[in-house]
Amino acid sequence: MGGIRTFIGIAVALLAAASGARSAQAELVAGEVTSKLVPSPVLYYALLPPGWQRDGEPLPLVLNLHGGGGDREVLRRQQPTLEKMWAAGELRAMVIVTPSVTARGFYLDRRDGSEHWETFIIQELLAHLRERFGVRQDRAGTLITGISMGGMGSLRLAFKYPELFGAVAGMEPGIEPILAWSAMQSKHRFWRADQLLLAAYGRKVDGRLTIDEEHWAANNPATIATRDAARIRDSGLWIFLDAGDQDMFWLYEGTEFLHQVLWNQKIRHEYRLYRGADHVGATLGERTRQAYMFLDRSLDPPVKDPVVDQSRQRIDPLKRGLVEADHYGVDRDLVRPSPP
Repeated sequence: MGGIRTFIGIAVALLAAASGARSAQAELVAGEVTSKLVPSPVLYYALLPPGWQRDGEPLPLVLNLHGGGGDREVLRRQQPTLEKMWAAGELRAMVIVTPSVTARGFYLDRRDGSEHWETFIIQELLAHLRERFGVRQDRAGTLITGISMGGMGSLRLAFKYPELFGAVAGMEPGIEPILAWSAMQSKHRFWRADQLLLAAYGRKVDGRLTIDEEHWAANNPATIATRDAARIRDSGLWIFLDAGDQDMFWLYEGTEFLHQVLWNQKIRHEYRLYRGADHVGATLGERTRQAYMFLDRSLDPPVKDPVVDQSRQRIDPLKRGLVEADHYGVDRDLVRPSPP
């Protein structure tokens, strides 16, 4: 009898150990959401960090948007990079979700009303994920990122709803270096057929389908940043942009353009143009790591740095005779206002 009890005890211990081992690993789980706003059901993957518990402390949520022609499988491919970051202590615990959307749907509400991806994501999907995974519901704890088409979508959503997202990391975003459709050149869209663009932005005029230029502008990140600069600036949204200078779609042009727009509008951001990097390939692993490290940093409250304080004691007095503040107005209180 004692031997049986010993055997049972060992078995229970082994099962407990196995269960603990599973909980110590990241887990990719599947889900779906039914909606009338978009083709349904919408499938998604969620990557849960090691030790995740539904009733534990709410974790940050990251919406991770896939590129054109892709689907939720992009998260499975990114999983090894993210697991290494968690294991190395480079990334705090967070729930990361990638939904499968229309292959080249641009994450927007189509002009013809046939698909409403923007509305679906910010309303139904976000509410579903918050309920299922018990994630944080505050702005700072709601983050968004994406690659290519997903980079474009993440920037658009964050710029349109800066009160909803605390940070955005737009990687090699599929955007053009223009503010208006009238400035569109073939070099900006050679990989996008007329049929694709008309499906997203088209409206009928005298029985003919044509681009609604206002709808296009209302969904172009650079135009949004220009029109709503004060709102984005005042929100404190953390913004990260990246592109490779050998991008096969020449998307570094649109990314550089957006960087300049943000600079001119005095919207703080971080921008990286990777030397020798293309749109696909081996560089994406490290670039994904850098993007996620940026998102992670956005969650840290500012702290006092004694080295900075000591240096400012020497440097700041030199600014008191100036009449113009710096670009971002960091030290506007130190300078004398310009005479009227």
